[in-house]
Parts: sequence; structure tokens; C-alpha cells
Amino acid sequence: MSKFTATFRLIRAGWIMTREGVISALPAEGLSGLPAFGHRIAGLLARRRARTARRSERMSRAINKLGPSYVKLGQFLATRPDVVGTEVADDLALLQDQLDFFPMEASVKAIEGSLGRPVGDLYVNLGEPIAAASIAQVHPAYVRTGGEDRKVAVKVVRPGVRQRFNNDLESFFLVAKWQERYVPATRRLRPIEVTRTLAQTTRIEMDLRLEAAALSEIGENTKDDPGFRVPTVDWERTGRDVLTLEWIDGIKMSDIDGLRAAGHNLVGLAETLIQSFLRHTLRDGFFHADMHPGNMFVDDRGHIVAVDFGITGRLGKKERRFLAEILYGFITRDYVRVAEVHFEAGYVPHHHDVASFAQAIRAIGEPIHGQPAETISMAKLLTLLFEVTELFDMETRPELVMLQKTMVVVEGVSRTLDPHFNMWKASEPVVGDWIRRNLGPQGILGDAREGVGALLHLARQAPELVARADRLSKEMDRMAEQGFRFDDETAKAIGKAEARHTRSGRIALGVIAVCLVAITYKLLF
Repeated sequence: MSKFTATFRLIRAGWIMTREGVISALPAEGLSGLPAFGHRIAGLLARRRARTARRSERMSRAINKLGPSYVKLGQFLATRPDVVGTEVADDLALLQDQLDFFPMEASVKAIEGSLGRPVGDLYVNLGEPIAAASIAQVHPAYVRTGGEDRKVAVKVVRPGVRQRFNNDLESFFLVAKWQERYVPATRRLRPIEVTRTLAQTTRIEMDLRLEAAALSEIGENTKDDPGFRVPTVDWERTGRDVLTLEWIDGIKMSDIDGLRAAGHNLVGLAETLIQSFLRHTLRDGFFHADMHPGNMFVDDRGHIVAVDFGITGRLGKKERRFLAEILYGFITRDYVRVAEVHFEAGYVPHHHDVASFAQAIRAIGEPIHGQPAETISMAKLLTLLFEVTELFDMETRPELVMLQKTMVVVEGVSRTLDPHFNMWKASEPVVGDWIRRNLGPQGILGDAREGVGALLHLARQAPELVARADRLSKEMDRMAEQGFRFDDETAKAIGKAEARHTRSGRIALGVIAVCLVAITYKLLF
């Protein structure tokens, strides 16, 4: 029944998106046959007002009607241009995550349930909400510490959002499975894996203790960084459904006139922003993945303060080395090395030719060397690189795509602050230092130390590995003599799964048939 219910939820979502003109606004190039016919029908069924609206407005109306789960889906897909395309991702990035406030009584109940103490014991005063998003809303409050009242921000999870998201998640997985089964060209994008990533990141975002942990970790990583900081967490007043943190008085980085009027150095802020992001990425391997201007403030000391750490990204050492080497390869015009790095990392299948891939990389790199440095976009370069890799069957790397999308946003904010912003000059101190430390002699020594440590760890495990190999050998000998057999429980489970799969397929076909009849009736009568 869960698949049946998920199918009906999808039908409802499809109808809302059709009526709001979202389907008809999607790119139709290359469509033929039934998909092209469906695209035309969607245009006829769209509301009259939707036909003249911009695509971003249509998406915003439809997604906000569908509720918090779809708002979060839209925000997530905005970070995945590899899945939805660059134009659609840009439109989704404009989504206004502004939902209605939920009642004060619900916030009080959530706080007391999460922390196990009355609100009056926790806060001197808890104010009415001032901002509401898909997952939570924010209240101003005061706490008393050391005999003084201190202003804080209190973030409270929206009631019922977890159950609503879990229900809608069934529909998202159903679409992903259909896509992998019936659209072979998209299997490279791994839609089921993308949906799992959405589920994981959103569940993390709905546990505010984990957001507090991200804030704490980045706070430790950046405590000595010039011009950048994050709010401090009040752990005593933080739980699964509530996060209390330092109140930030500052000017949003989207308010350029306000920053200029306050006397802040916009050129310096642009440089600090990009260098901070690259430090988090290369040095720490942990970065804020939602660094739009509304999530960043400038305080009275001229420091950038980032908030809302619900979405973060991590890069392992291999991914960081990959990023640094390709950037360095483009700077030095060593396109063969850029291609080799892709193969060494296992991102491009080895049946492709390195020289041919280097030729494609040259087509991206050569044009940038004839331009002034301030017009060269590192983010655009990475975007073109990921587009070219599609020709060589490079599978989607979610962590790299999230990095690329975040870099697009950060670089865009920097250029808004300083129209003549030189990305390469600003980045060189951070990228160059990382390359010298990790790709030079110092890095080789570090790798050698790690290799010796790994060998020692393997040596300590040698007796256990030998015992496992012996057991495996005996088991394989037994299977060779007696054959491979299912036990009764396994055979029954396979039979039930096959029957359930067949039944759900018949139900889905029936629902689709009913929908087609309804649409035909609507058109004719």
C-alpha cells in the first residue's frame, strides 16, 4: 500500500506543477513522441496567469503549495545542476524559503519536549518568531549568564515536518527508481543515490544537534582565521528540536548599499570571503554549502559571520588533492596532467584515452588564457569541466558538484561586492600554500608517514586476516562440493518480493491509465 499511496502523492504533485505551469516551462529541446505530446498537454492545462509568469515564479508557487518537503527538494536540486541542468538549478536557487509561522504554543511544546525543562527556566524571555523556513522557525530570546541578560537566537523545528518528509520521500524514491529503469541515459547521474543523499542531508538538518555540531567544528577550524567567524552555540539550550546560538547584529551581505554606508571595505570583504571558503575546502575538508548572501552578515568589526549550517559539504584528502591539482594544471596549462588526475582518481573509466580527454580539457583551458584575470571565473571553469566529463562517462560525484555549486555562489557574491574582483589573485595565497604543503616535498613526507602507519595497522591485523582467509577457503571448498543452496527462509523472501513487485506494477499501470482517461476527458469536454 505504501507504493500505491506514494503514486497518488506523485499524481497530486504532478497536477499542481502542471496547473502552475512548471512542466510546460521546463526545456523541451530534444523531446519527441509521447514526452513531447505530454509537454504540449501540460501547456494547455496550465493556469492562464502561470503562462505569463517567469519559470522561477512558477516553481516557487508550485513548490510552496506542495509543502516543506518539496521546498527542501527544490533547494537540494539547486545544488545539483548535473541532475536538473544549469538553468533550472539557477531558477531553483531563487526559491524563497518563507513559509507561514507556526503557533508560539507549538514552539514552547517543542522546546520543553526536547530539553525537558520549562521555557521559563531556560530563557528570561522568548519572543515571537521573526523568520520561518521549511524546516524550522527562529525566535529572538534572552538568557541570563553571569548576572547579565544576553540576546540569543532560538531555532525550533516545525511540528510534523519529519513525518511529512518521510511520507513524501517514498514518492521521491519511486520517481528515482522509475528514472533508472526507464531512462537509461540518466543512470550515470545515479538518481537513487541522489535521493538517498537528499534523505540523509535533510534528516541531519532536522536534528538541530547536528547543525550545532557543524557550527562547533567550523568554529574550531576557523578560530584563528582573519575576518571570518561563526556564532557560538549554547549547548545547555540545544537539543534535537531546538538550537540556541549567539545573536548576530550585522548587515547582510546582500545589502551592498548598507555595507558601503557603514564604511566597510567591499574589496577586502570579497577577498576575505573567497579565501575563507577555500581554506574551509582545502585545509579543513568541511565547508558551508549554502553560502548565499542571506546567510552571511558583516559585524561592526568588519568580520564575515556565516549562519544556517543545515547544509554542509565534506571533501576527503583525495578529493581535495584532485581539486588543487586540476586548478594548478589549468593555471600552468598542463592539460595532460589535469586529464591524468581524473584517471588516477578513478573518476573517468580507464577504457577512455587520456590524450583524447586532455584534448577536451584544452578546449576549456585555452580560452581563459586570452582574457584579463578579473574576468576569468573559477566557478565557470569547473562547470565547463563537469560538462565535458559527461562525454567521457564520468559518474556524478555529489561532493564535487556541491563544491562547484557553492563556489558559483561564493564567487558571485564576491563579484557583487567588487565588480573587478580577480578570482585567481585572491585565491593564490590559499591554493598555492596548500599545493606547496601537500604536493611538494612536505606533502610527500606526509604521505609516506601515512603509508607507514597504514602498513603497521595492517600488520597488527595480520593474524585475524589469515584466520578469515582460512575460513573463506574452507567455505568455498564446501560450496564447490555441495553447490550453492538457498535456505527455506531466503526462497520464501524472494518469492514474496517478486509477487509484491508484480502487484505494485499492476497498480501503478492502473493509476496511470485512470489519469490519462481523466486528462482526455478534461480536454474533450
